[in-house]
Amino acid sequence: MVRQMRRWSLIIWLVTVSCWLCLAAPCGAAEDSIPPGTTITMQNWQHYKQFMPDGMQVLFSGAAFWKMPADFRMEVGPTSHYTLPQTYLQNTEKYSHLVTIKELPNGGHTVEGYVAGTPFPNPAEPLKGYKILVNFWYRYIPYLYCSRADHEYLVNSASEVSTIRYVDVYRRLSHISDVGQPINDPRLHGIDHTHFLMTLEPEQERYTSVLIVYYADPTKPEGEFIFVPKLRRVLRGSSSSRCAPVSGTDFAPDDFSAFSGGIARFQSHFIRDQRILALGTSEPSLYGKPSNYYFPVFFPKPVIGKWEVRDTDVIDVRRIPSERSGYCYGKQVLYVDKQAYVAWWKDAYDTDLKLYKVEMTERLARPVPKEGFQYNNGNAMEVMWDLNKHHLTAFVTATPQGKSALSNEACRNVDGVNYDDVERFSTPGGLSQVMR
Repeated sequence: MVRQMRRWSLIIWLVTVSCWLCLAAPCGAAEDSIPPGTTITMQNWQHYKQFMPDGMQVLFSGAAFWKMPADFRMEVGPTSHYTLPQTYLQNTEKYSHLVTIKELPNGGHTVEGYVAGTPFPNPAEPLKGYKILVNFWYRYIPYLYCSRADHEYLVNSASEVSTIRYVDVYRRLSHISDVGQPINDPRLHGIDHTHFLMTLEPEQERYTSVLIVYYADPTKPEGEFIFVPKLRRVLRGSSSSRCAPVSGTDFAPDDFSAFSGGIARFQSHFIRDQRILALGTSEPSLYGKPSNYYFPVFFPKPVIGKWEVRDTDVIDVRRIPSERSGYCYGKQVLYVDKQAYVAWWKDAYDTDLKLYKVEMTERLARPVPKEGFQYNNGNAMEVMWDLNKHHLTAFVTATPQGKSALSNEACRNVDGVNYDDVERFSTPGGLSQVMR
């Protein structure tokens, strides 16, 4: 009898301890993951903060001007897996052993021998952080994506909203890994990729266009060309203006896709492995509607999609010391997906290493012709929160009606326009045709 009473006492004690632990950390949640079906709220978010980038935690904490609302909900689903294109994987196997890192006289680094695919399929020390940055720079991207659906929503501290709409054309011309395409496009030698943007709205800025040219030689600064409608002229921009706001937004050219500053003027250090929450799946008819975001913070509501836990490498990216003077960021912390090498998030610090901007850069998986579903396809949801100016810019690649970005051969006829025209959309001379 005494033995049985002791047994029941032990059972009661174990149940009590288990219940107490459930209050401290939700039961069923493995230490390294979050069970699908979990809902994160303002009441329980701290139980899951290990899966959040530092900047996301700031939004939850309420310590900054931009903060999550009291009724916030984030629903967690299963982690998705999309295989990288077969050609890209084959190129990785065939050419990655040729890639080496070269030290430059200015204290930076570059790579030699890169052809196509992932340069460093198993990044390790020495220079592990730099290898991850290089993998991000040469991640799989279709040779062409285009959009007439890009919208930006600018929100100020008074919750006033203004809107900008763009034509957006990205063209890869070297290191291509798409079915039926040459590794290097023979029409434009020496160019890695180009990025064309033309303003459609507001009307007073209509036709203002920017072309950024990134060269195959990573040590060569970008070329920036601007068409000014009032002057009917193409002006050459300065490569030193990489911190200048684009069209009055909170994004600078170096912020596109989280980081577009190149690999020769930056150093990168590996910080840690971290599993983070990312939103990689949604439909244009959902993420294109401003009403589907918490306002004014412009964070996705559950209707847009379920978040998933993804493995990332966290790297600290800084301008090399010889080129650091006058640059806007003291450091940029990127959360880079281990499989697709997209960056899901960026925390940007000022020159005093104080958190300055927080950038959510969710890449939304969509089908690429002949390549299946890919995260890098031109569709994205990006929000830049400026913690100092109490201003934000939300960028989505979809209209409220559900039009979204297209890729590869699907860009050859979009509302009667052929965005596969290299001369027109990838050369400075093409800017002179903007108003024709």
